[in-house]
Amino acid sequence: MIGQRLRALWSASRPVHPDTAAALEARWSELPVTARTAAQLLGRHSTGCEGTHGVFPRCNLTCTPCYHAREANSIRTDADHTVAAVDAQMALLRQQRGTGQHAQLIGGEVTLLGPDGHARALEAMERHGRKPMSMTHGDFDYDYLQRLAIGPDGRRRFALLRFAGHFDSLMLGRRGVARPRCEADLNQARRAFVASFERLRREHGVRFDLAHNMTVTPRNLGQVADVARTAMEMGYGMASFQPAAYVGNPKRWRERYEPITIDRVWTEIERGVGCRLPYSHLQMGDPRCNRSAYGIIAAGRWAPLLDDQDPRDLRVRDLFLDAAGGTDIAKPALVLALMILRIVADRPAVAPTAVGWGWRLARRLGLRRLLCGRPRGMTFVVHAFMDAAVVRPAWEAMERGEVADAPELQAAQERLRSCSYAMAHPDTGRLVPACVQHSVLDPEENLMLRELLPIGPGQ
Repeated sequence: MIGQRLRALWSASRPVHPDTAAALEARWSELPVTARTAAQLLGRHSTGCEGTHGVFPRCNLTCTPCYHAREANSIRTDADHTVAAVDAQMALLRQQRGTGQHAQLIGGEVTLLGPDGHARALEAMERHGRKPMSMTHGDFDYDYLQRLAIGPDGRRRFALLRFAGHFDSLMLGRRGVARPRCEADLNQARRAFVASFERLRREHGVRFDLAHNMTVTPRNLGQVADVARTAMEMGYGMASFQPAAYVGNPKRWRERYEPITIDRVWTEIERGVGCRLPYSHLQMGDPRCNRSAYGIIAAGRWAPLLDDQDPRDLRVRDLFLDAAGGTDIAKPALVLALMILRIVADRPAVAPTAVGWGWRLARRLGLRRLLCGRPRGMTFVVHAFMDAAVVRPAWEAMERGEVADAPELQAAQERLRSCSYAMAHPDTGRLVPACVQHSVLDPEENLMLRELLPIGPGQ
């Protein structure tokens, strides 16, 4: 019995699961040569994020704009369909991308599923080695969250819940603030969202990891700084901003369309945080699609984990990615401790390098803030999706094995090949970029779902 437990502990403490190592190697080989840089995380640290599709397309808010195809709200939300589809999609992702990857339970509005159906979907994702995050507009009551986390028998279903709440003034129909005039009108809803999870932790011991999402258009670009500052203060672990792409139902566009660059959004985030946000040292996929700054906040001050202008921190990055790039640190304490010991035993240089890095991080934050300021992780992200008018011809050419002639379409093809956000199609055995899913595949898929799951009277 003891021997079996020791073998299980040794197996669990492998820095990188063999299946994940193989998936990382395959993902790296698929990247365009231009994307295989020292800063690239795809294929070295992660195979990329994942999302569900066609599992619950309907939503009960009206967003301007919205990436959903116009048929999405003509489809019934059905828990049995959701769980079966999620299970099949996650099985393919596990087969092709290994274990320990982050996956979003996303569609329309996840809380239109009953708490039990929602829980079954999350459990299916966990069975396939995913770290699920539920994507929601956040307009639900504490009772729903409690019934999701705690089963009818009174026992916890989950030790940790990951949720992303989407809040912006382009969303219409939210209870209490149906037509927000500005982003500040939503601060009470943002705060209540976090408070419900804090209550769940107090009452039931369920930990949480929360992200804040916001769509950005010319109308609310100037308010990004305030939202970034607000997210820092309220306890979110990530603040993610998405410049609106011209995708989905064109009737949902109620303002003049003007593309917004990552640089413009990033400048506003830095204004809100109050400091420069380093990003060039760590890249997830194509820099035209994603930009991220990873750091720690303590006593209201944010500091980067690594500074892209410090050669010592760049050496830390290189050593970490070489020694343990694919390591999944979301492990029990004993397993994580043994994993770290195995990494250090294999690469002794890790230990002194880590000490030096830790000292620099403490100095950036300030020792008093680090010790007394309740430090926690805080990441800022910008995700820039592409317009459907560009994605469709670029993808169709890729499907024919062609490199597009037009520079704009060539750029789109490069971005699709470096995509860090994939969706699984078990019927074909393929993974497709999210931009392709929303721009090309969603409309046809939703037509089929409307036949499969029609909305009856009163639904």
